[in-house]
Amino acid sequence: MTTRRWLLHHLMAPALLVLALASAAPAHAQSAVSPKLATDLRSYVASANAGTAAPIAWAKSLSGALHVQVLVVAASGDTQLTGLRADILAYGGSVLYNYLSVRALSAMVPVAALDALAARADVVAIAPNRVTARHASLLQASAGATAAPATLPVGSPLNGLGVGIAILDSGLDYRHKSLLGPDGKSRVRAVVDFVALGRDTAGDGWNKGQDYSPSTKNSIDGSKFKDGLKKLQPYVDVPDPYGHGTVVASVAAAAGGYQGPDSSGIAPGADLYDVRVLDERGVGNLADVLAGIDWVVQRARMANIRVMNLSLGAASTDSFLLDPLARAARSATATGIVVVAAAGNAGKNAAGQMVYGTVSSPGHDPSVITVGASNTLGTAGRVDDVVAGFSSRGPTRGSYTFPSGRVWVDNLIKPDLVAPGNKIVAALSADKDGTAAGWNLLARSYPQLTAVTGASQAVRQTLMQLSGTSVAAPAVSGAVALLLQANPGLTPPLIKAILQYTAQPLPNASLLEQGTGELNVEGALRLAMALRTDLGPALAAGTLKAGDNMLAPGMTLPAAGSTLSGQMASWAGMITGAGTHLLGGDALFTRWQPIYDPALTWARQIALRSTISWMPAGNGVAANQVPLAIVEGNAAPQALLTPGVRVLDSVAQTTAGAGQALRTPVATLAVRAIFGSGVQLTMGYSLGQGFIVSEGVTLSQGFVLSEGFILSEGFIVSEGFVLSEGFILSEGFILSEGFIVSEGFIVSEGFVVSEGFVVSENADPIATKDPAFRGE
Repeated sequence: MTTRRWLLHHLMAPALLVLALASAAPAHAQSAVSPKLATDLRSYVASANAGTAAPIAWAKSLSGALHVQVLVVAASGDTQLTGLRADILAYGGSVLYNYLSVRALSAMVPVAALDALAARADVVAIAPNRVTARHASLLQASAGATAAPATLPVGSPLNGLGVGIAILDSGLDYRHKSLLGPDGKSRVRAVVDFVALGRDTAGDGWNKGQDYSPSTKNSIDGSKFKDGLKKLQPYVDVPDPYGHGTVVASVAAAAGGYQGPDSSGIAPGADLYDVRVLDERGVGNLADVLAGIDWVVQRARMANIRVMNLSLGAASTDSFLLDPLARAARSATATGIVVVAAAGNAGKNAAGQMVYGTVSSPGHDPSVITVGASNTLGTAGRVDDVVAGFSSRGPTRGSYTFPSGRVWVDNLIKPDLVAPGNKIVAALSADKDGTAAGWNLLARSYPQLTAVTGASQAVRQTLMQLSGTSVAAPAVSGAVALLLQANPGLTPPLIKAILQYTAQPLPNASLLEQGTGELNVEGALRLAMALRTDLGPALAAGTLKAGDNMLAPGMTLPAAGSTLSGQMASWAGMITGAGTHLLGGDALFTRWQPIYDPALTWARQIALRSTISWMPAGNGVAANQVPLAIVEGNAAPQALLTPGVRVLDSVAQTTAGAGQALRTPVATLAVRAIFGSGVQLTMGYSLGQGFIVSEGVTLSQGFVLSEGFILSEGFIVSEGFVLSEGFILSEGFILSEGFIVSEGFIVSEGFVVSEGFVVSENADPIATKDPAFRGE
């Protein structure tokens, strides 16, 4: 018994005794007929009087008299409700809580006193303290999170607790109730503002003769700012002036069940790290974003930041091999951080036609989890879900022209999967006062975004809705946090494989539109919890070899398929490999596959490996916590896939040509795979001396074969997208399906690339400080 309940129990005992002596009414022969009483309360009392009432949680017989727990709603200028509270005590009841957000008391009262209480002029209504079943947010239901177990086997809540998610965006409204923990304190654990810090730099970085690099070789900060995990406030009054970052964080990790509509994110217990890289207009630059990625990479192990969300993008004609943002994201992956990126919002052109080849950077990198958007059509069920028209389609179109004139085009299948991204309700950021005048720029510019049905819009509980791949990506980031809480030994590529394998293919959408399907949190968690929890540490220790058992002791692979919102949801049962292959088979998850090594990047016939050197112990930091350098080069000869994996390329090639295969619905491909199409490897795939070989022969590039199919098969390809339209579209598109574009370009020079696709160790170029960067 809590101290408060002990006091209430003992202080109210004399009043209860007086009531017992004074009342001659039988235990259940008590009236409760006032129209101010809720219907179910009156009905229960009537059945109790008749002796037919079934047990109910909010009613109990005390000292021979029936008592109920109720909420007494009042209309009074007295915020303390002094007279009402005194009456409840006089009738032998207890006041349990005086609410601030609604003028009401939570009370326990004898049924015999209900009519007298209802007769008070200041009492509006009395309702029983009904048992509430958590309905969860539409986002959670549509993503499959409500079908997942609520707790881990050890009894801990499965809500992302202890897992850090870094949000690189326009800031986070750390005061918003949705971002608070059960203790009432903000779950935003640290803040760094590269926008403000960049502006504070003398001359905005144009001063000559200044060295802003770290002063010592042991600095744990890759920029000039050596603040460790110190909490820096970007703006005391307005932590997220644009509003985009708070929405993103809310989708990933809001605890929004305190009001209706429930705006909870996927992992409402996760920690958040605010890395501000977009300004008050939602615009940033590569320099700030790269600095933000550095900040996360160098603090990730100290703070258990396991997920990095990049709901932003830059248009880039560069191959992922060269693009600086793609490389930075790849380095973060190599250190063990799961990088989730938005695909972009350029799926349609101005004429409303579907356009292929518009996935932005860093979503075009093979190491990141690239997320497109689905439209749930406002329902929790998934049978009507479709790919959102604005969601960017693959294949990736970054390119490089060699001095010989030969052109390399990445041509990788993207996105990896889709998640709900249409009219998602989330937290609305505001200034410290929280009034409408201080709402964020998006909310003030487009008031219709704040027209959320049922929202009270109380201070620091405000809601808005947004659409875009920007809000689809953090749904996946939240799902990743749940997976890592359930199984902290998962590596980033293995997590991507789990999400792709368990995704539900949406009807009539191809690989280039939806990847392998729509996010299925329930299925992903079941598969993750069947695997060993020491895979990551074993890999780091060098004790995990190709083909080693991946299943946890006593576990088997779960049955493929989920029941979500009462409907059966099939799994894709396949993943993409090397960006151009389809892979399946139980061996993907029963045996360790070398492609799950986060330091290895395999794309088509290229295999690269990142080598990380770590800062030694010192300056209060343990060894192997902070990367000092990350160097990428050709991977040495090694296995890539083990025997038992099924290559499903033929599943897609059973139709007329590669281009047509890329239009085949994923659901059709999945059915073909189930019925045995594809080839099971008996020797595996391996990297030889510069070649990828399979079964002793050179491995083809998969079914994304040549440039010609894209133009000859009737595809509309935006080859000039990044050149003619500038860069990623602003959130304005969600209002009219039109496009708001900004001019600008990115200068990229200084790369040296050999014919063998080895990126030199020359320093990355410094991007121009132009507005060629925007949240999607």
